[in-house]
Amino acid sequence: MSPVNITIIQYPGAMKSAIEGLRELFELANKLLIEQDSQPVFNIHLWHAEAIAKVQPESTDACLIPRVIILPPCLSGEFYQQPQSRLADWLCEQHAAGTLLCSVCAGAFILAQTGLLNQRPATTHWALAASFAECFPQVRLDDSKILINDNDLITTGGLMAWLDLGLELVAQFSHPALMRQLGKRLVVDTGPREQRYYRCFIPRLNHGDRTILQCQHYLQRHFNSPLTVSALAENCHLTERTFLRRFVAATGYKPKEYMQQLRISKACDALESSQDTVDLIAQNTGYEDVSAFRKTFIKITGLTPREFRSRFGTFN
Repeated sequence: MSPVNITIIQYPGAMKSAIEGLRELFELANKLLIEQDSQPVFNIHLWHAEAIAKVQPESTDACLIPRVIILPPCLSGEFYQQPQSRLADWLCEQHAAGTLLCSVCAGAFILAQTGLLNQRPATTHWALAASFAECFPQVRLDDSKILINDNDLITTGGLMAWLDLGLELVAQFSHPALMRQLGKRLVVDTGPREQRYYRCFIPRLNHGDRTILQCQHYLQRHFNSPLTVSALAENCHLTERTFLRRFVAATGYKPKEYMQQLRISKACDALESSQDTVDLIAQNTGYEDVSAFRKTFIKITGLTPREFRSRFGTFN
């Protein structure tokens, strides 16, 4: 196996534990290789974003060109949301030279500034998805995924998804068996996961449409009652067409989709914190048909109610 130069970009607000965690993950992978009488593979470099602005492409030693560049998650600040033209240009230069570009969580915003994600699948933290989609509408965002490997670009979702990325890179540049061994040494799950297992429904409330906001408050109180679009529109003193247009514009969801998200969110809370049966939880969240409840639950969370309770339930 040939050496792999991995560069982790330190930018203002970047999560220090992720940066050091990635470095130590690859160092441990090297240690496991040595224990197996193999040569270490991963060379880790930390580069400050400010220093990259001073780098001239033609002056970069070909031996130092990264095989992989990682944009870590952000814990504070707004650097990732602000235009970073020099950093974006440098990333494009490295990508054109054959470098694999990777992002974790908010790092996807910096990667998207390059334009390389346009018309490509990508993910970011579920809580940043709406903002990301607004900033980069040409990206095919799928925030249900924790990791999307699109060959020359890899994006990952949550703050701790640097672990998923690190394991993916170890498998890609060494061997899947080493990745699994590394997972056992770290005591982390190397099986496939999805970000939607962990996603919470956080409705948009700061949209400025007071009529729709009142409707949202009404839905929050009556989520388990039979509700129709016509009744909601009448309650808002709007025609159905106007209500639908304003509701979607304000919340990003059609009323039926909004109610599904709200009800399944309530069901998740009950599965986590109570010992109620699935049938009772379905009934308490507004579903008369348990089969319909299960189908909607799987569609939104990616898990069956039983699997969700097994993974997250308090009484396990």
